[in-house]
Amino acid sequence: MHRRSDPTWYVISLRPRGEHAALRRAAARCGAGFIALSPWRLAARDDAATRRALDAALAASAVVFTSPAAVRAARALHAFVPRPGQAWCAVGAGTAAALRRAGVPAVHTPARMDSEGLLALHALQDVDGAVVGLVTAPGGRGEIAPALQARGADVRRADVYAREPVPLPARALQQLRETTAPLVLALSSGDALRLAMDALPAELATKLRRAHVVAASERLRTLAQQLGFADVAVAAGPRPAQLLAAATRRHPVA
Repeated sequence: MHRRSDPTWYVISLRPRGEHAALRRAAARCGAGFIALSPWRLAARDDAATRRALDAALAASAVVFTSPAAVRAARALHAFVPRPGQAWCAVGAGTAAALRRAGVPAVHTPARMDSEGLLALHALQDVDGAVVGLVTAPGGRGEIAPALQARGADVRRADVYAREPVPLPARALQQLRETTAPLVLALSSGDALRLAMDALPAELATKLRRAHVVAASERLRTLAQQLGFADVAVAAGPRPAQLLAAATRRHPVA
């Protein structure tokens, strides 16, 4: 067995600053090293306009949350009190779990944990003339609101947090520069990938493009290929265990 201090391959995470713990643990269980290459951080919003937008979203007949961060930021501003007949929808299992912890017992969650899966939920099909709340952040998952509007929904959007670009961590850049071990890029955000590639020095961007990418969806696989990544596989979903299961098909657990 290889020592954990001397891993034979590395997982690269583009998750927001401070949000790497679950993926780091999953990588450690596989005997992989870990490089936290955060291109952004999450900043909750707390102003009158955000509170008004959230009030309107939570009063809708269906409320859609796009991430656990959206749940946390919204819950800090407003208690969750589901009404009879109101549908609370989550893009994935992590978001649904965050809603349940926040006091929402019944959550509609797709089997396919991405925007396409969310839009296929039964609760979001017959929305012509209905008000649908969207609790989210600027950027990312930009297809949800237009798709619901195309079905005739009146979408009340509340951007309860923002993703703020930050300099790539110097330690992560040094790790990426020095390692000669194979790299696996865990990809669950197209915006994070674009931001990281724009910020990387040219030689490190070239090195990263040689990584094996495990993408959370077909859409992200296509994006990675468009950005010059040739070795891209699709995981069963965006959760750390799903991404690492795809990675270990190439790199067996040490």
